[in-house]
Amino acid sequence: MPLIDRNLFLATVGLIAGVILALGFATASAAGTPASGVGRASAPTVHHRSVEVDGLSIFYREAGDPTAPTLLLLHGFPSSSSMFRNLIPALADRYHVVAPDYPGFGRSAMPLVTEFEYTFDNLSRVVEAFTEKLGLNAYSLYVMDYGAPVGYRLAVKHPERVQGLIIQNGNAYEEGLEGFWDPFRAYWKDRTAETAKPLAGFLNIGATKWQYTHGTRDPHVISPDAWTVDQYFLDRPGNKEIQLQLFYDYGSNPPKYAEWQAYFRRHQPPALIVWGKNDPIFPASGAYPYKRDLKNVDFHLLETGHFALEEDGDKIARLIRRFLDTNVN
Repeated sequence: MPLIDRNLFLATVGLIAGVILALGFATASAAGTPASGVGRASAPTVHHRSVEVDGLSIFYREAGDPTAPTLLLLHGFPSSSSMFRNLIPALADRYHVVAPDYPGFGRSAMPLVTEFEYTFDNLSRVVEAFTEKLGLNAYSLYVMDYGAPVGYRLAVKHPERVQGLIIQNGNAYEEGLEGFWDPFRAYWKDRTAETAKPLAGFLNIGATKWQYTHGTRDPHVISPDAWTVDQYFLDRPGNKEIQLQLFYDYGSNPPKYAEWQAYFRRHQPPALIVWGKNDPIFPASGAYPYKRDLKNVDFHLLETGHFALEEDGDKIARLIRRFLDTNVN
């Protein structure tokens, strides 16, 4: 090959290689793989498992290295670990993430109300036994809705195990129980078929969808699968009786608020608050009081509703990573 042709050939090859390399970086960036290494080219594997706890089959989702710091995700009503389906892989490259379904929820066992005592004390006891079965001796707690009374019972009993709190629309203060809770208060005071009627309305598909879409910036970005899956489990024979029993026993939680607040003041777990401020069930008035008792609080009110992960999951995941990297690692 003549010298000039050879030089032209090498220059052309170099140009093509440079273009290919540049396109590769652009593709990776478009796919959401940041140069800092925060993300990964492939998502971590999420395992779907069940374990027997006190004679009950407890379903859970798990991902990440079990030797990494653990994050225990506690779901709300009327959902299950399904509410964390997107958050788990977003955190599992750095953390061990575990999310169980409570008895009567999701894919865990659903004994009838005549076969199992559906109280928050008992749900917490099952979750405690679940963590011990899996050997979870230290963890940060993500608490949302029902997850708060379950998780705070656990924290009070085993404060040495709790490395941090991620609080998302989970109440621990009287200020957070506004007018939405009036029919529940009537039910707690006098449990009759008449006082149960308004609460039964919260168990239909319209109410389930409302919990996911009300207060969101754009309800059309919320996947219908979320409320459809929840409603499927709510509609199982015997489940409405379970939920009404838990509606009644929710009245056992406000008397424990002083105990939980004393735990906050005494043990001072670092806390990240990521709260959907447009939630009428647990409004932002329940988020602010945490600042009275906790000194290390990373506080964020989000422009969304009750199930904040559905609309702001990416933002919440980033905030959790920063919080855990700062306070746990």
